[in-house]
Amino acid sequence: MELSDEIVINAPKAQVYAALNDPAVLQQCIPGCEELIKHSNTELEALVVLKIGPVKAKFSGTVQLDTAGAPDMFSLTGQGNGGAAGHAKGGATVTLAENGPNETVLRYEAKAVIGGKLAQLGSRLIQSTAQKLASKFFQSFAEVVNQDAAV
Repeated sequence: MELSDEIVINAPKAQVYAALNDPAVLQQCIPGCEELIKHSNTELEALVVLKIGPVKAKFSGTVQLDTAGAPDMFSLTGQGNGGAAGHAKGGATVTLAENGPNETVLRYEAKAVIGGKLAQLGSRLIQSTAQKLASKFFQSFAEVVNQDAAV
């Protein structure tokens, strides 16, 4: 499964990058996130509850960040396990581009592979749910960062 999109955020690039590295902001924006622990600048652990079609599961997972191109670009890879519901692993590349002094364009490209009961639900349902979750995250993220920029 592949996802990509872009969103304009009314804040300077440095502020957007800082928010993307703030566990409190991320936990607030990730749909179903119950816990997000930052173990280091490159390693996060999350506990997320999701309902995908008829399957509701609690996923625990880890995310590794590669910040070599920061703050213009960074990538992440991760994996999650939802017990009997299944598992997922994948990665994403995020780029940030200034569009004026107080506006940043965030673009992402993500790929994921799923297995278990989730994989049996069908690619259309999984793809549409993933798009909705990604959209919800970035919409929430933009709102939080825009509010912080307005203060």
